[in-house]
Amino acid sequence: MTKITPDLLIEAYKIGVFPMANNQDDPKIDFFDPDPRGIIPLENFHISRSLRKLIRKGIFKVTYNAAFSSILEGCSRISRNRPTTWINHEIKTVYKQLFDMGYCHSIEIWCGKSIVGGLYGVSIGAAFFGESMFSLKPNASKVALVHLVASLKQEGFVLLDSQFPNKHLVQFGAIDITREDYKSRLSFAVNGEAKFPARSPDLYYVLEPEHFKTQTS
Repeated sequence: MTKITPDLLIEAYKIGVFPMANNQDDPKIDFFDPDPRGIIPLENFHISRSLRKLIRKGIFKVTYNAAFSSILEGCSRISRNRPTTWINHEIKTVYKQLFDMGYCHSIEIWCGKSIVGGLYGVSIGAAFFGESMFSLKPNASKVALVHLVASLKQEGFVLLDSQFPNKHLVQFGAIDITREDYKSRLSFAVNGEAKFPARSPDLYYVLEPEHFKTQTS
């Protein structure tokens, strides 16, 4: 069995494949290249009115890359709604290495002194590959996704990969595209230049997109 290394993973993402284990106890890791592929077009990202109101209330505190290991553990935690997970020990180890190298990132959602949700993913060039998210309080992962997209748009990312088609993400504008279309977008994106997160993340980029377009047109 080929050992999964950070360099191998980076090259895999660049050609459109990503790793998953069958479950948390299975040491074997397979690579996937789904067709169709799920993406969230950044220019068509949609936020419901209720989520906008929740975000403007400022109930949650949001940080970036401040507690990556906690987010990784949260995403791999077994629960009633998640009886198994594809994140095994080897995946945890190699993604922590990717984080140390600056390729992997997390967004943490806090309520008081506790992390109540978040997400993590990988950035290469102007592409961001969403890996996993979790919520311990309603809407926490949704808030993390909004902050992710705001930072991606602010910094000029052009591709947000959500991997497999996902009905949950359709509410945000997620679509399915062919593998061929995805590979074309991917080739352009990974050769771009963008940095995550934005130095001063601003939700204006997603909460007021029409006004932003008017101001910059």
